[in-house]
Amino acid sequence: METLYKSTRGTESKITASKAIVQGLSSDGGLFVPERIPTFDKPLSEWMELDYRQLAYEVMKLFFTDFSEKELRQCIDRAYDDKFDEKEIVSIREADGAFYLELFHGATIAFKDMALSLLPHLMTVGAAKNGIKNRIIILAATSGDTGKAALAGFAEVEGTGIVVFYPKDGVSPVQELQMVTQKGANTHVAGILGNFDDAQAGVKQIFADKELADRLDQSGFQLSSANSINIGRLIPQICYYVYTYLKLQKEGIIRQGEEINVVVPTGNFGNILAAYYAKQMGLPIARLICASNDNKVLYDFFETGCYDRNRDFILTNSPSMDILISSNLERLIYHICGEDAKQNAAFMESLRKNGKYEITSEMREHLADFTAGYATEKETMERIRTVYEKTGYVLDTHTAVASAVYEKYRASSGDERKTVIAATASPFKFGRSVMSAIDEGYKDLSDFELVDALADKAGIPVPAAVEELRSAPILHRNVCKKENMQEEILEFLRKL
Repeated sequence: METLYKSTRGTESKITASKAIVQGLSSDGGLFVPERIPTFDKPLSEWMELDYRQLAYEVMKLFFTDFSEKELRQCIDRAYDDKFDEKEIVSIREADGAFYLELFHGATIAFKDMALSLLPHLMTVGAAKNGIKNRIIILAATSGDTGKAALAGFAEVEGTGIVVFYPKDGVSPVQELQMVTQKGANTHVAGILGNFDDAQAGVKQIFADKELADRLDQSGFQLSSANSINIGRLIPQICYYVYTYLKLQKEGIIRQGEEINVVVPTGNFGNILAAYYAKQMGLPIARLICASNDNKVLYDFFETGCYDRNRDFILTNSPSMDILISSNLERLIYHICGEDAKQNAAFMESLRKNGKYEITSEMREHLADFTAGYATEKETMERIRTVYEKTGYVLDTHTAVASAVYEKYRASSGDERKTVIAATASPFKFGRSVMSAIDEGYKDLSDFELVDALADKAGIPVPAAVEELRSAPILHRNVCKKENMQEEILEFLRKL
């Protein structure tokens, strides 16, 4: 059965997967969602022996139905190649009573590689399928990880260009170095004088500018998104939850059909939404535990039913979660309001105008699968140290937020189900914070001295993605005000 896509705000007709991927964001400002979430077309046990690439095909073919088998398999094979340092693409580590799903074995050592390695291939095939002659310009806002993963994925991809905005003082030193040293004549990076929400709001405003879209079209360009607002980013993330479940079953850790919990350190809500979609497809997930840092807008939402971004923005040691507008939450809101696009649009307009909205009691009943928690900076750092001292396993700051939230959940609920925690980044990406948690005696070391000390502590080699930064020249030095983002894009396009 064909799966078509529609906007969460409802003013567009249904479109194919390939068109939704290329378009990125609906012209009415909404996000594309499948008209129905497909269920697995085979018993999960039949997929037990598949490798990651084979399983990814079985899951994604249910969503990307206008891609031929050959097209989709080629996209998957090109994405999940030797740029991953783990043969199985992802790995699972048991530590201190939980199973850590390591999603950081790709080229940029963060979970965004899992989808952004695939998106350029989906997009170029999709553009050809839809007869698009324009050069596709990827526009992305990043809180640290999406930017580098998107840049690495699209660099030198024929028929594309990419512009990434990041908060100038809101990412880790390694995250910034990864972006500003990116090679590729079709890449452009700019820091903005603001936070991630400012960058994301600016990107959304640019996508909604129909006059700009017409100007770009006349010049042979069209914008698309690599953020998790793109359905081509969201769907591939479902695959690793299915793969993990089957791997745990194959190793005898869980029984067939046994429910597990999934804990996700959450910023823009895409990664945990993928787990929600996996559950809707039939994956036996009991609790979806949404973990926040001090910017706990999502925790407050799940506790009260009111989403309120009117609060101080806090810079933390888990910068990829420093977000007050979680864009992918709109997809969940759309689903739990009975796919009432008009009501969803009203919520989003209230968020734009007033910075908040409140869902109905009936909608809150549809959130029963979710549990929310948050960890303070102190709790996060203590969790890094505790897990290291007990097991020798080193968590990055984001994964530590999830781990700390899970420990509090388990203590308060008594829930002893097997639990998977999404390990979303390598500790080497946040070496200073991680090392200061383990041992404050390292605080006077340089960033790369800290990297070496961390490798020694963890007993693992420095990832190539970090090693190469030691001598990489800085190629992108632009910084702009948030109101000048459009001019920044246009200046880049003049040079292409």
